[in-house]
Amino acid sequence: MPLRRSSRRHSREEVDLNIKVTQKTPLRGEVTPPPDKSISHRAIILASLSEGKSIIRNFLRAEDPLRTIKAFRQMGIEIKEFKEEELVINAKGLIGLREPENIIDCGNSGTTMRLLCGVLAGQPFRATLTGDESLRNRPMQRIITPLTGMGAKITSEAGYPPLTINGGNLKPIHYKSPIASAQVKSAILLAGLYCDGVTTIQEPGRSRDHTERMLKAQGAEVEIEDLQVSIRGKANLKPLDITVPGDFSSAAFFIVAGIIVTDSEILIKNVGINPTRTGLLEILKMMGARIEVENEGEVSGEPVADLYVRHSVLRGVTIGGDLILRAIDEFPILCVAASVAQGITKITGAKELRLKESDRIASMTEELRKMGVSIEELPDGVIIEGRERLGDATTHSHGDHRVAMAMAVAGLVAQGKTIVEDTACIDTSFPGFFEELNKLK
Repeated sequence: MPLRRSSRRHSREEVDLNIKVTQKTPLRGEVTPPPDKSISHRAIILASLSEGKSIIRNFLRAEDPLRTIKAFRQMGIEIKEFKEEELVINAKGLIGLREPENIIDCGNSGTTMRLLCGVLAGQPFRATLTGDESLRNRPMQRIITPLTGMGAKITSEAGYPPLTINGGNLKPIHYKSPIASAQVKSAILLAGLYCDGVTTIQEPGRSRDHTERMLKAQGAEVEIEDLQVSIRGKANLKPLDITVPGDFSSAAFFIVAGIIVTDSEILIKNVGINPTRTGLLEILKMMGARIEVENEGEVSGEPVADLYVRHSVLRGVTIGGDLILRAIDEFPILCVAASVAQGITKITGAKELRLKESDRIASMTEELRKMGVSIEELPDGVIIEGRERLGDATTHSHGDHRVAMAMAVAGLVAQGKTIVEDTACIDTSFPGFFEELNKLK
């Protein structure tokens, strides 16, 4: 499935890559997805707050986690990078950070910004966080509200970045979050480390739990009861010795590609299958996908497995609620699967996607319509009527890495040539995506 790459240079010396998808031969072979981005972020943060030397293996060297590394280096943490994606972090505990001399640039990484706010809320100094144009248009009030309720002073432009945090002297909070968000939950838990007493967050749905797992491994007192998570502050966090599993959200593009391209068979190795992340597997199986979970095990407290996927005839389904919450990052590629399924697929409960790197509901609606898909945009989702073959088109990523990869996969089952414009954003989570796709023959 060769892909041709072209580029155009902008005045800001940035390169936007345009990808041409021209062949749809069966996809066969093995793929190992990149290390998990969410876990890579959290490992850097929590190792930097521990006491002693941490080792992080199979770290994701992509733009977003590298922003987190740079941020902690600005705050005086010694982080050494070795070959094979290994990091060694020497830290001095919860109060071992120093005030950064310059503004911290989070780039396009919402995880970096939101989780750092939780850490900075507990620091006895001032710091300012900013990001690129996309990040500066993403709402931060969802973390500003609980963190100011704990005593932090945060100034912003109407709830949007840049954010200036004056931390210290935090008090515990029992916060009932209006949304289920791992970033909001993690920011509050991180701030809770700096409180005397117990901090609790209650969510309306179950969000991913990587932060809780890691904190427990470091000796923090974390209690989980249904949709409520509590942490006792002032813990001395043990150093981490962790191997990051493969990223399920990155593997999702190969899962769907193997299902929708005729006669394909793909083995995807070492995939994290944390149950808070794998809603897509359940949805695809409901649609008739042939997916086998093999060699299940555990890596550093996270469940992992190999996934064997084969071409399948899909049928439309209706999904929402907790199931779509556990597949929230996979929405773009799920839309592609629904576009070639028999019948109608209705997806609701995904309003949060309006506030990602792009408005993913609007972005996928616009781009799939270019390929002839009958798709209706809802306030919190879409209704898609599947078709046997997609039409060729020139599509755009909207600067969103998941939209870019989803449209490339859509091109595998389209007539003629599909162009995906502006794919440089893919490097935020999956450097080498197209090279991996080209290996499957």
